[in-house]
Amino acid sequence: MLAASILASALGFIDGSLVAIAMPAMRTSLDATLVQAQWINNAYMLPLSALILAGGALGDRFGLGRVFSAGIAVFLVASLLSAIAPSPDALIAARALKGVGAAAMIPGSLSLIYRAYPREARGRAIGIWAGASALTTALGPVVAGAALTLIGPGAWRWLFALNLPLGILAIWLILGAVENDHGNSAKGIDVVGALLASAALGLLAFGLTGLSNGQGTVPLLIGGLGLLLFVWWEHRTTDPMMSLSLFASRTFSAANVATFCLYFGLSAVLFFLPMTVIAGWGVTEAQASVAFIPLTVFIALFSARAGRMADTYGPGPLIALGAAVTAIAFAGLGLTAHLQRFWDVTMPLMALMGAGMCFVVAPLSAAVMGAVPDQSAGAASGINNAVTRISGLVAVAAMGAVAAIGYSAAGGIDSFGAPGTGEAHVNAMNAGFRAVALVTAGLSGISALVAWVGISKPVQIGS
Repeated sequence: MLAASILASALGFIDGSLVAIAMPAMRTSLDATLVQAQWINNAYMLPLSALILAGGALGDRFGLGRVFSAGIAVFLVASLLSAIAPSPDALIAARALKGVGAAAMIPGSLSLIYRAYPREARGRAIGIWAGASALTTALGPVVAGAALTLIGPGAWRWLFALNLPLGILAIWLILGAVENDHGNSAKGIDVVGALLASAALGLLAFGLTGLSNGQGTVPLLIGGLGLLLFVWWEHRTTDPMMSLSLFASRTFSAANVATFCLYFGLSAVLFFLPMTVIAGWGVTEAQASVAFIPLTVFIALFSARAGRMADTYGPGPLIALGAAVTAIAFAGLGLTAHLQRFWDVTMPLMALMGAGMCFVVAPLSAAVMGAVPDQSAGAASGINNAVTRISGLVAVAAMGAVAAIGYSAAGGIDSFGAPGTGEAHVNAMNAGFRAVALVTAGLSGISALVAWVGISKPVQIGS
């Protein structure tokens, strides 16, 4: 059971980092534009963001093992379609299908551990799961970068295909371990809410992506109205996928606002930085992949200690400290981009970002879980997970316009992220990334302020 959960989590974690490292190669192989590159990422994030809460409910209704295995199967089919995609549009469609599979797969990984292990053994099992997940997250971009550097741009297809043996092994393990997986026939599924969330988030992403060419206003307005309709429906329905009553807690609301702002910045930087250093600076994919390691290492090594500190001092001050340090790292990445010094400037700043994030991850979870009664802990965790995914979706959609505008304003003659060595093109790419990094630094600063004001005192569990 534990091995299956680790494998499934690894599939989801590796996929995101793989796309960030391989995006320049994908653009070269498929002749994709910046907007298409954004949608290669967001076609996966959109269904995952909109359906992850519904995926958890499906597991409760039809059985965790069944839904978990079905999600992996869909993910594998989509991985194969991604590997053989002949065009950007075909890859975008395959990535969307993969997001649907991930929405059914990801919520079940931790839930299955809770079911399989007695209370006294869960902590150790979850620790093993978290450590192994962190290790695979760190190794994923390194393996991808090495393959792309040694084999060439076409290696990204083989990287997608590697999901197949891992996923098949996970399905075999889970089917052999889960017994009496009948689900709860009385559990309702919020189909209307899932459809409204998908439509609203899709329109918002489409609108934000189209801002750079002046085509985003109408989709943004309709998407905003769709979100309002979603909130109204969630308030009205008897089986909501998002329990709005939880937001009555000031701490819960502040924690989710802080999550959105901080993970918005993290997602944007991790998407646009590899594109900048690979396509602009000439750094190899293998070298660029090393930039992901400090983040994972710091979180893996120090999150448990940060969690214990949150128990003592309260999560608010720690989140505020971590977000402020992360904001400094983001600003530094933007202000030093023109130096193009990857090893002695960019890497130390990525390490600083990792140091900041290690003070955020566990305390944010503590704030979210401690702000609600025990019986609502699962719903609270699911909402916070969804907020994290939505922030990544919105970040890549919105910051693409910021990068494109910054690139054009600096005299760029091609497209941000397109391979090129001309001085004007590279300088414009640095300017585009600087704009992205400074915006994310500001949002991380907002995250620190919200955490300090809204989560400044120790949280009493069950209050």
